[in-house]
Amino acid sequence: MKTLYLSDLDGTLLNSACRITPFTAETINRLCENGILFSFATARSRSTTLKVTKGIECSLPVIVYNGVFTVEYKSGKMLSSNFFSDGDSREILSALLGAEIGPIVYSVTNGQEKFSYLLNDLSPAAAEFVTSRTNDRRDNPVAHRSELLNGETFYFTCIDKAENLRPLYEQFKDRFRCVYSKDIYTGEQWLEIMPSGATKAQAALKLKKALGCGRIVAFGDSENDLDLFAVADECYAVENAVPELKARATAVIGSNNEDAVAKFLLQRCTE
Repeated sequence: MKTLYLSDLDGTLLNSACRITPFTAETINRLCENGILFSFATARSRSTTLKVTKGIECSLPVIVYNGVFTVEYKSGKMLSSNFFSDGDSREILSALLGAEIGPIVYSVTNGQEKFSYLLNDLSPAAAEFVTSRTNDRRDNPVAHRSELLNGETFYFTCIDKAENLRPLYEQFKDRFRCVYSKDIYTGEQWLEIMPSGATKAQAALKLKKALGCGRIVAFGDSENDLDLFAVADECYAVENAVPELKARATAVIGSNNEDAVAKFLLQRCTE
């Protein structure tokens, strides 16, 4: 029976410096050469996934944007996707702006991914986030709020104070896929809103079927890994994971600064 191994990136496979260590890269590459089926399930886009996983030769499709898309790792070809309806996009944007939250809106326009925002609407933390990505080809500052929903939207990112974001999470959590968590690098509160079908779990099950696997073994650290753990046959939380994830885990392994995932795979797959 084939097993699909899926790892989160930030806080799990990546260390606290947001890097893949040479040991982890070499170990995973060697195991993949020997036939294990390993990939990523991340909140990142494909473009930033490629940057932070440089050194790992991944041949399988990867799950990005928390399950919104599954794409071929090297070519970027989209294999599965989830988009908001126009009505849902308008409703979410109206609610966010009504609460004086300036969102970063991700969309696909003419086959190209974009993230759009009105700089004057953003919180200081959100403004800092987009400023750090000025060399990103997806960067799309707009002049008017009406331009935020150009294209097919699939993701709203909000970075603001917890007391401002929590009511919106409560408003939308039962209708859409919402992740309400603190950024592991900055400590800022985030609210991410995605189409209801966009979960790491659903994407993982589709990938499992496509690859003809019988089992999923998952690794993670954060709230956005809870649904993935729910469908995995085995699930391992790193030592630095949030308590909620540790409670769901088959076991807790070492931290993301100890090459824990690679060491687990090395022991499991060379027994």
